[in-house]
Amino acid sequence: MVSNLRMAMFSRIKDSLGIGKRTDEFEDMYGEDEFVEIDPAKHTGKHSKISVKSFIVNNFEDIKETLNALREGYTIALINIKPLKDKDIVELKRTINKLKKTCDAIEGDIAGISEDWIVVTPAFARVHRNRQTEEVKG
Repeated sequence: MVSNLRMAMFSRIKDSLGIGKRTDEFEDMYGEDEFVEIDPAKHTGKHSKISVKSFIVNNFEDIKETLNALREGYTIALINIKPLKDKDIVELKRTINKLKKTCDAIEGDIAGISEDWIVVTPAFARVHRNRQTEEVKG
């Protein structure tokens, strides 16, 4: 009775998520449905993989592409801030503040990985911090 109830609940969960189908061959061999087959067609779309992209910031307007990529949720951004740092420190602070606000909104993480590079991750990833990695200050 408990096993039938468990199988029925598992089957309903699979069906509601749309990720599996019944595996009759396995069920015939072992008497129960213990794993889910994932339909690869549903998981090979444009965003099925995570991208690590590098961006160069020459001015404040250059972060729009970075922000859009981060908001999609499938990009880890490596951002070279050296050109802007060398040109305009006020614009650099404004740029970093905008990156931090977006990072907070997407529940991501942001850290400086050198004097000239920042890494920003979406919610599923965190930056490991050590002596070389520091919190980004705006």
